Amino acid sequence: MHAATTARLFAWHPQPIPMLPVIGLALAVAYVIGVVVLVRRGDGWPVIRTAWWMAGVFTIELMTATGFDGYGMVLFSVHMIQHMMLTMVTPILLCLGAPITLLLRALSGGGALRHRLRTLILRVVHSTPVAVIANPVVTGTLFLFSLYVMYFTPLFDVLMSNVWGHNLMLLHFVLIGMLYFWGILGVDPSPRRGGGLMGRVASPVARIAEMALPIPFHAFFGVVLMMASTVVVAFYAHPGSGLQVTALGDQRTAGGIAWGFTELPTLLVLFVLFVQWQRSDKRHTAAADRRVERFGDVELDDYNARLQALAARDGEQGR
Repeated sequence: MHAATTARLFAWHPQPIPMLPVIGLALAVAYVIGVVVLVRRGDGWPVIRTAWWMAGVFTIELMTATGFDGYGMVLFSVHMIQHMMLTMVTPILLCLGAPITLLLRALSGGGALRHRLRTLILRVVHSTPVAVIANPVVTGTLFLFSLYVMYFTPLFDVLMSNVWGHNLMLLHFVLIGMLYFWGILGVDPSPRRGGGLMGRVASPVARIAEMALPIPFHAFFGVVLMMASTVVVAFYAHPGSGLQVTALGDQRTAGGIAWGFTELPTLLVLFVLFVQWQRSDKRHTAAADRRVERFGDVELDDYNARLQALAARDGEQGR
């Protein structure tokens, strides 16, 4: 892709139906309202959470309100950048913004209506259907299923045939990514943080494994695109003579993007999980120290008592 085309990717691109850009702006406004409610009530809200959320909204606007969306309709490689960003970067940033926590805190301390809404949200979050959907096996399967089925069946061509299908597909990328990373990051309340069969929070090591398992399948998808000798997605069979690319060459570029794009999101998630792990260890250590201060070292006392009992028994036997 020549320099002029690359520059146009970041230019504003008017949409016939700006569905995703409008949703992105609505998410930003709703989040700010929630923060303002907390601040006016005298409660604090981490600035870093707001920064994560706004960065996520920015990626939505970048991928859907600029030339990325326009060229994504004619170049498979640009569309793959959209897909990877909206599935693997935007959801991570939005999840780190802790929107459910913000909503629950904004609804607390109000009247009866707010209380009912807060109770309803918690019931939905910890309900059995949501627990099933949020199960790691289900989220991982959906994450990969949407990738392979989208491009290796006629579904992609059907969705790209009209503007509504195109917008719904992009929205699907964001939602499936948020569902997947919601449980892995463990920032917001979820069925994994409640009680019951699927309500225990997985350890950071288990969540790291959950994050790592789909990576080979994701990479294999990219390899298939790079190695294919024919055009896999019919919609991009004719990229246009003015773009100076061939369909197969563009497809190989798209495969390379899909193959290599997992590194940055994986490193970001691993960093977040590592920080959570460190904080969890510090909390457990502090709690143990407080127990020792209040009740003494019970385990050490029990151990010493057992040693004394053994010593006394050995002494009696030796007489």
